[in-house]
Amino acid sequence: MAEKSVTMLAVGELVLEEPQGEFFLSMAAPVLKSADIVVGQGESVFTSRGVSTYVEIFHPYKGCPPANIQALVDAGLNVITLAGNHIWDSGAPGVEDTIAGLRKYNIVTAGAGMNIDEARRPAIIERNGMRFGFLSYNCIGPMGSWASPAKPGCAYVRIITHYELNIPDPGGPPEIYTFAEPRSLALMVDDVRKLRPLCDILVVALHKGILSSPDKLAMYDQQVSYAAIDAGADLILGHHAGGLKGIEMYKGKTIFHGMGRFVPAVAQETEAQISARVYLGAPGVGSNPTKNQTIIAKCIISDGKISQVSYLPCLVNQHRQPEVLKNDERGQQIFESLDKLTKGPGLDTRYQWKGNEILIGPGAK
Repeated sequence: MAEKSVTMLAVGELVLEEPQGEFFLSMAAPVLKSADIVVGQGESVFTSRGVSTYVEIFHPYKGCPPANIQALVDAGLNVITLAGNHIWDSGAPGVEDTIAGLRKYNIVTAGAGMNIDEARRPAIIERNGMRFGFLSYNCIGPMGSWASPAKPGCAYVRIITHYELNIPDPGGPPEIYTFAEPRSLALMVDDVRKLRPLCDILVVALHKGILSSPDKLAMYDQQVSYAAIDAGADLILGHHAGGLKGIEMYKGKTIFHGMGRFVPAVAQETEAQISARVYLGAPGVGSNPTKNQTIIAKCIISDGKISQVSYLPCLVNQHRQPEVLKNDERGQQIFESLDKLTKGPGLDTRYQWKGNEILIGPGAK
């Protein structure tokens, strides 16, 4: 009997806020359409009737034209995760229109809903006799984006930040500790456990990470990722941090801590917003050397198991188009960036070119 096989690709954040959205995905579309399943993070909502709900330090996105959903379809995307810090930028209409619009085009969604039960509900699709389940959670806030029993929004894991002064001088630099609030983490774990017997491959998308600090992992980055894998997840897809972050192997499962912005927003932060972030200890987006680097994660699934994980290096050009690179000088730059970002936090994942993709494996045993 022939072995069953499925190719799944995954990309980071997608913001299609300008008309003719197909232009931004046109260079990557041939590669994406070659896969059986393509997953992306819907970073902004698709709506023409939402209103701005508030202004936060991270600039809010305007609603993307609903017609741009067709661009996702044309590029081969069929799963969109929605839990993120911009899901509430256009209020309840933005959440409702985005989910309804994507599903109208037969794109399944996870991570957002008109209440918390809907937001925690998994997306499940079937390919070649195998079932794939997807869950999506926002770990960074703001609280206004979170769904509740009576409010639309996203599924979430609440993260607590604690500052501890480890030197005797008042006002000195603190040690920063971050950890998941136990109740919300337990709900995520429960969701994963319930989904586990319903699918062959279980994917958890996490909106997480320290913005514009590519060489750093927060304590909670690993805590939440490990908890999802311990509960039954096969793959973790991380995004939000404004660029690439290292890749980790845990119990034989792959954690993409930060996949980068696949189609970034055109809007830039105001000087006041950048100043506020610098005051709070977060450098401006422009300081991130990997901000234009991104990847396409690739998984080969054979007979219900992930048999190979790799990534395709990409570079976002001046027109906000992700270009898929080859095993050449530009592709090697992404290879070296991810190798450095992996070694920086002490991860021991190894990378190796195979043709024009880069295999991911555990460190030396």
